[in-house]
Amino acid sequence: MVKLRPEIANQGNYGIDAPTVIRNLAWIGALPLIAAILLLRLHGMLWSIAAGLLLLGGLFCWLEALLMLWSSKRGKGIIIRNLIEQLDIGKRDRILDVGCGRGFVLNSLAKQIPGGKVIGIDIWNPRDQSGNDPKVTLHNAELEGVRSRVEVIHADARGLPFDNGTFDKVVSSLAIHNIQGPEERRKAIEEMVRVLKRGGQAAILDFQHTREYAQFMADSGMRDVRISALYVQMFPPVRIVTGIKK
Repeated sequence: MVKLRPEIANQGNYGIDAPTVIRNLAWIGALPLIAAILLLRLHGMLWSIAAGLLLLGGLFCWLEALLMLWSSKRGKGIIIRNLIEQLDIGKRDRILDVGCGRGFVLNSLAKQIPGGKVIGIDIWNPRDQSGNDPKVTLHNAELEGVRSRVEVIHADARGLPFDNGTFDKVVSSLAIHNIQGPEERRKAIEEMVRVLKRGGQAAILDFQHTREYAQFMADSGMRDVRISALYVQMFPPVRIVTGIKK
């Protein structure tokens, strides 16, 4: 029997991740391209070499920006399917999404649990995602047909407003790296483990600090902590850190 791949969110508008970074790359890429065009008007081998190097630098910045755009619109969906497949999700599970943003992961998880609930927490910083707003998150849940299974709360990952052992699963995608300093990131992961039930699973997707996350998870009472291979379908490439609460 062929196992169907999990359905993911596909009706809402989930914006662009790290819009400020993409905009900066586009501007930074434009400057050397303009300089290269001006240098090509001058005669001489050195000017031509300099113009060529500037041209390559500008094109590289634009390529990075385009890859990040593709990641937000296409690559992320591929990886989120993989993340969901790594979790043993029950149809009545309670799941926490830390840093839910506009709700792509939140709503993808909600599609897996017809009798469960997914709660998303965030501070909805517009620098992290374009149009970041809890109203948009809930509107996307309506478009996906999962509004009754979704709740959003304004909260900081370092101080989750939930009792110990509240959730069957806790996930986070491209959020924890936004917390500055390893000790502050440790607090966030300790909180994620605290609100997880014994035997519950946690999964963190990110492009930075994944070894650090794995160590913090182990220190906080997780077993079978694993770091995935590098997923290149997103840019920058990402890894998924998983573990089970003892």
